[in-house]
Amino acid sequence: MTLLDPTLTPDAAGDLIKEGTDASFMTDVIEASKHQPVIVDFWATWCGPCRTLGPALEKAVRAAKGAVKMVKIDVDANPAYAGQLRVQSIPTVYAFVNGQPVDGFQGAIPDSQIKAFIDKLTGGQGGSTETAQLLELGEESLSLNDLGGAAQAFAHVLQIEPENEKAIAGMARVYLADGDREQAAQTIAMAPLDSKDPSVQSVRAQLALAAKAPTGATAELEAKVAADPNDHQARFDLAEAQSAAGDFKGAVDNLLSIVKANREWNDQAARKQLLTIFEAAGLSSDVSKDGRRRLSSILFS
Repeated sequence: MTLLDPTLTPDAAGDLIKEGTDASFMTDVIEASKHQPVIVDFWATWCGPCRTLGPALEKAVRAAKGAVKMVKIDVDANPAYAGQLRVQSIPTVYAFVNGQPVDGFQGAIPDSQIKAFIDKLTGGQGGSTETAQLLELGEESLSLNDLGGAAQAFAHVLQIEPENEKAIAGMARVYLADGDREQAAQTIAMAPLDSKDPSVQSVRAQLALAAKAPTGATAELEAKVAADPNDHQARFDLAEAQSAAGDFKGAVDNLLSIVKANREWNDQAARKQLLTIFEAAGLSSDVSKDGRRRLSSILFS
């Protein structure tokens, strides 16, 4: 039976939630957390807030579809590890990864905070390990220019989680790589307008750059810049054409040249365009990191 089998229940898929003891702690928590995150809920039968938090935690863990497990420890019956972890009030929740506690909280908290806690623990995917693997496969396929494989992986995620923003952005990037900007725009429109997901913002920035690209051929613009290196408009147009074609490094180089020569040119248009390109390339990309460093060096020299 595969992970794709819709008849597979969460508990059958991996025994996601279990009652733990001091005797089973090493196996259920320490060893298990070396394979996936484990949440430990220290509680007691007499604790009122525990009766509120426990079911909410269980619901959130099941909603994560296998990305995290949960172990419930009754501190009255199992005081050893609660004492070692200095649990002074209950409910207390610890998250374990690779055999070590990495996060936690005390008291009953709202469902939204529980979801945020689990999302942080699982890398913000808000979904199953299967989803994470498919997203990784899609990214790898894109990096190899295997557009068919990337599209298949991202589409599979969207079948499982239709609102997954990383998969939406991934599909849009597939269309961009294939030169279909119209379909890319329609796809990214599936994501919320106020999305803060970096991959969604990157696609929208790429589309904005493509929409503003000049109609002149890149070769013609390069010739104009070569003829007059101080023609900032020609250099700016060249940078727009380069960024629309995906040559972010070339665009950054030209825009930095404008900023270095005249940072106030055209109401700081070059600096503003650089920020859009950094977003399109991805804020953690080498192009963005190097470009930001060089921009800071110019502005604060």
